[in-house]
Amino acid sequence: MKKREGKKSYAVFGLGEFGRSVAMELMSAGADVMVFDKDEARISDIADDVTLAVQIDATEDRSYEELGLSNMDGVVVAMTGCLDACIMAILAAKEANVPFVIAKSQNSIQSTIFKRIGADRIVTPEHDGGVRVARNIVSGNFLDFFELSNSLRMVEIAVRPEWQGKSLKELSLRHKKKMNVVAIRKNGEDITADIDPDEPLKAEDTMLIIIDKKYLDDLQE
Repeated sequence: MKKREGKKSYAVFGLGEFGRSVAMELMSAGADVMVFDKDEARISDIADDVTLAVQIDATEDRSYEELGLSNMDGVVVAMTGCLDACIMAILAAKEANVPFVIAKSQNSIQSTIFKRIGADRIVTPEHDGGVRVARNIVSGNFLDFFELSNSLRMVEIAVRPEWQGKSLKELSLRHKKKMNVVAIRKNGEDITADIDPDEPLKAEDTMLIIIDKKYLDDLQE
C-alpha cells in the first residue's frame, strides 16, 4: 500500500477482537489502515471497512515481500497462538524501518522476546484496550491520551527541548498552542496541580494538558 500525502498509514497483523478494534479505531481517526490475517473469513468480514485487507500466512517470508511496510507510520502485531508469526512480523516491520512497532503479548516470556527483537511497545489485552492503544498511536509521541468528550482531549506530553528552562508564563502555551496545562509530573512519579507559573520546566518533567482535538496536529509538529 502506497502512503498518501497528508495521511497516516498503519498496518495491523491479526484480526482477533483486539486487532480488529485497533484497526477500526485507526480508520475512524482518519488513517489509512492495512490489515492482515490468515483467516479468509476475518479478511472478508473487515474488507469493506479498512483501506486494504490481505490474507497472508505470516510465518512465510515471501508473504512480506510486497506489503509495503516501509510506507507505514506504525505496525501493530496482534496475532495470537503462533509465536513464530509474531516474531516474523515484528522483524519484517523493523527491517522495513517502520518507526513504531507495537506487539500484543500473552505473557512475560513473549514480552521479553518481543522487546529483544525490537518491538517499541508491548501491550496486553488485560491492561490496554485496543481502542485506547489506537488513540495513543494516532497521537504520536504523547505519553498518554484520554478522550474527555467529542471535542476535548486530555494528553500527557513530555517537555520539549525548546521549553526546558522556561516557565509556563514565558511560554504562554495557552495562547500559542491552545492548550491548558492542568498538572505537572515531577521525576516520573509525583504529579501536582499546584503549578507555579514562574518555575522553569525541567527535561524530566511531563505535563498533563487539556486541548481541543482540532489542535492536536499542531501540537505534534
